[in-house]
Amino acid sequence: MVSNKVVLDDMNSYEIIKDALMCLMEEKGATGSFSLDQPEDVAHGDYATNAAFVLSKTLELSPKESAEMMVDSLRSELSEIVERIEIAGPGFINFYLHDDVRTDEAEVVALSDISNISGKGKVIVEYTDPNPFKLFHIGHLVPNAIGESVARIYEAVGYDVTRVCYQGDVGMHVATTLWGLQHLGEGFPEEGVSLKDKVAYLGRAYAYGTQALAENASIKDEIVTLNKKIFARSDDETNRVYDLGKQWSLDYFETLYKKLGTTFDHYIFESEVGDDGVRIVRDNLGKVFEESDGAVVFKGEDIGLHTRVFINSQELPTYEAKELGNTFKKQSLVPDAELSVVVTAKEIDEYFKVIKAVLGQIDKPLADKLLHVSHGMLRLPEGKMSSRKGNVIPAEELIDMVSEKITARIEDMKVDAGEKAALVNDIAVGAIKFSILKSAPGKDMIFDFEKSLSFEGDSGPYLQYTHARLSALLDKAHAAAIDMESYAVESPERALEQAIIGYTQVIEKAHKERGPHHIVQHLLVLTRAFNNMYGRVQIVDAEHKDTSGYYCMLAQATKNILAHGLHTLGVVAPSRM
Repeated sequence: MVSNKVVLDDMNSYEIIKDALMCLMEEKGATGSFSLDQPEDVAHGDYATNAAFVLSKTLELSPKESAEMMVDSLRSELSEIVERIEIAGPGFINFYLHDDVRTDEAEVVALSDISNISGKGKVIVEYTDPNPFKLFHIGHLVPNAIGESVARIYEAVGYDVTRVCYQGDVGMHVATTLWGLQHLGEGFPEEGVSLKDKVAYLGRAYAYGTQALAENASIKDEIVTLNKKIFARSDDETNRVYDLGKQWSLDYFETLYKKLGTTFDHYIFESEVGDDGVRIVRDNLGKVFEESDGAVVFKGEDIGLHTRVFINSQELPTYEAKELGNTFKKQSLVPDAELSVVVTAKEIDEYFKVIKAVLGQIDKPLADKLLHVSHGMLRLPEGKMSSRKGNVIPAEELIDMVSEKITARIEDMKVDAGEKAALVNDIAVGAIKFSILKSAPGKDMIFDFEKSLSFEGDSGPYLQYTHARLSALLDKAHAAAIDMESYAVESPERALEQAIIGYTQVIEKAHKERGPHHIVQHLLVLTRAFNNMYGRVQIVDAEHKDTSGYYCMLAQATKNILAHGLHTLGVVAPSRM
């Protein structure tokens, strides 16, 4: 079969079908929203909708009766692009495209550059948020991976994104670490000690201080006094140790961000926004906040939330007050931002609800912009970590462990040492990020080494390897002068074509739900479909250039989507592996 190059003007099949459904629903007076998605099984069509269920409520008919009425109207209207329309189950409607239409839309993807659009507006995304004086552990990899991907998803659909990292550089955890430094007995690290070892020293000091506090409550007074000195900058020696420890932490964080492919536009520190938080709370005392036992609180219980302290009895701002300062600070950095997204653990869901409720009474427009994307915990099979107990696993340690396994698997690869080291890091980081992003935000994750590092299973390396294979394959196609714009189609690769033309809708879905996992799952479907074709047919065939042109076109479309999708996930797409 030779493609007939069906022209769809400025709209693709998805947009045409959706527009027809929306017009029909409006004509019938239906007000609810409906979905139009690709079925998991290609046997159920290229697109499927639940619109009949929505319309049935308006027409007071059964969903199946509504579906029958809709199909009668849509068949003629969509006949140019839809081969047939079927009713499935109690009232779902399945659309089957003409083969030419599907193929031609796949060709558009192959021959065009998939790039991020622009011009929608501005969004702030805050993520990672490690605390100086504490280890950057594997738990921090979760908000980093999700936050970076969410930021890139917003960029993919047209937003200008400002990336922010908010760091707790003051508070009891800092005072606890400094107390630990004073009593640990190891001696302060010398100048020649590596940055990694200096930061590990801070982690041990924090664990030591926390353990000592748990065993002897009287130590709390010493730590509280030290905390006041840190806030007030009133003691030269305390300031010296504090400044050194903070800089060690920040410098070390930057080494990890480089490995992870993250660049922040702004860093905000609790020490910078604490005074602003206190001022905001004081300005709203008697209106939003009230005094209680020497502290200032928000009575969240009155509205079904937790009661929270915003200024403690030592007249110092709590996390809550500093969070208010942080929120207003971010808005001052990007005054015209439409949305301020915060990616943090689900453990603070209730805390975040209080912050949003408080903001709603102080500055409702700002509260309306604030959006929390919560995430679960990353675990190794051994179980949950705790920095307080000192049994945390540093993020760098996990990256190094994965890198060692990757190095062993590609040891025969003929590349120079520098290129191999970069490739190992890209694959290792990709494996870790993929294992995080394949689950919906909010769910806990277990990092399985074997599954996560597989070059053949549902993993980051599997997608990266397929992209590298496609790069080599298309180099051969170019050398063989295969024409991807003029070809014959003997038997359409329907599953692959469907995955190709469905990518744009998946990006939109990921954007609406702030869910990178939708992209992960789609890339897996796409990659499986391509590798299925790769195992059955000779894609680059100089003796049969007409049919080879079709297969190479699909390969190019697959590569374009993989490159864009992996980038949107924050994963490097290597050209060779």
